[in-house]
Amino acid sequence: MNIIGVDDKKAIIITLEKMLKKIDPDGQHRFYTNPLDVVGDLDKPLDTAFLDIEMPEMNGVELAKRIIQRYPQCNIIFLTGHTEYMLPAFDIHSSGYLVKPFSSDMVRDVLEHRRYRSTDIKKKPVKVQCFGSFEAFSRNKPIQFSRKKTKELFALLIDCKGEKCNVDTIIVRMEPTADINSSTRSQIRVYISNLIRVFGSLGICDIVIKENNAVGINMSLIDCDYYRLLDGDPIARSQYMGEYMTQYEFAEKTRAWLFNNYLKK
Repeated sequence: MNIIGVDDKKAIIITLEKMLKKIDPDGQHRFYTNPLDVVGDLDKPLDTAFLDIEMPEMNGVELAKRIIQRYPQCNIIFLTGHTEYMLPAFDIHSSGYLVKPFSSDMVRDVLEHRRYRSTDIKKKPVKVQCFGSFEAFSRNKPIQFSRKKTKELFALLIDCKGEKCNVDTIIVRMEPTADINSSTRSQIRVYISNLIRVFGSLGICDIVIKENNAVGINMSLIDCDYYRLLDGDPIARSQYMGEYMTQYEFAEKTRAWLFNNYLKK
């Protein structure tokens, strides 16, 4: 696992480091006493973060929000000496918390019950190409979308990195000149239903996550060049040449961000 530990007390960091070496001997672990250093390292791979809640430079809840903006499926595990500070943790749906002093068994248990689990790329049923034009594949064959807008919706959800989008947000991003009314909302719902059917026909029923009036994608089921770039994969870095979802206007913001962060001198 790619794990970070953040606590302004060096003794806690040393203890956590020793425990993780035994629990996850093949993992990649990084440790910080200053949360601001974490913000500067968010381009590095990350799937689990142990965060102290009370820190002088930036509290753990605020740091967690920064991390989740970049890695929506990062497991956040809070460290605290006071249980009354746990309410903010529940507000951001953390994977768990540890009350200090904690034991190696407690660390092992919270990792075993983490919310999100890494999935080997070879086991991911959908492959997505974002660099250049957007394309999607399953079992090495292009996925056949019956509507161009259904494919565009899938691309939009990929761009959102697991964050759920409500119908109005989808209208604004996919149809920026359209009015938001019952007709356009109904059309977006048709695209969502169609997207669910497309993946259902492929036997991949849990890739589209629909909750009430919002929809997102299960990132753990997708091998995506964009996601691998964000995770620090050197192959994805070599593949990125400045083009991203070239056929979609909604991708312009991400296109500019990628260019400024990976190509601009």
